Amino acid sequence: MLMSSPTEQPFAKVRRDHSQETAEDYIEAVSDIVHHQGECRVKHLAEHMGVSHVTVTRIVARLQQDKLLNTKPYYPIRLTAKGERLAAKIRQRHQIVQHFLNLLGVKEDTARRDAEGIEHHVSDETLRCMQTFIEQQTALQKQEGSP
Repeated sequence: MLMSSPTEQPFAKVRRDHSQETAEDYIEAVSDIVHHQGECRVKHLAEHMGVSHVTVTRIVARLQQDKLLNTKPYYPIRLTAKGERLAAKIRQRHQIVQHFLNLLGVKEDTARRDAEGIEHHVSDETLRCMQTFIEQQTALQKQEGSP
């Protein structure tokens, strides 16, 4: 049996995060598409994600097995209650990271793109610290009368 070194643990977390990243991206995309268009179909996801219908179909099947969404042939894709909770959590993480980056002076477009990657890998502890920083900065701005 191989002994694990102290440096392997962070890499294991990154590998785990990457495996969840695709699922989270698709759940977030389904939620966004439903909110903007009223329904989400495979073709909408394929366009949104920039991938083939085959890729979307394969990932949708996996997410259905994970009980994150429901669909059947010729019907729209719908998030389950579990999928809705995950979408809300992802959206909140994204908003915190993006707001934090904006407060650091990162341009809006860059912050939006960067937040898309960071949101999947940031720890709960770091996210709480980001949120605390945002709250502190917001309070300071209110005291100073800034917008």
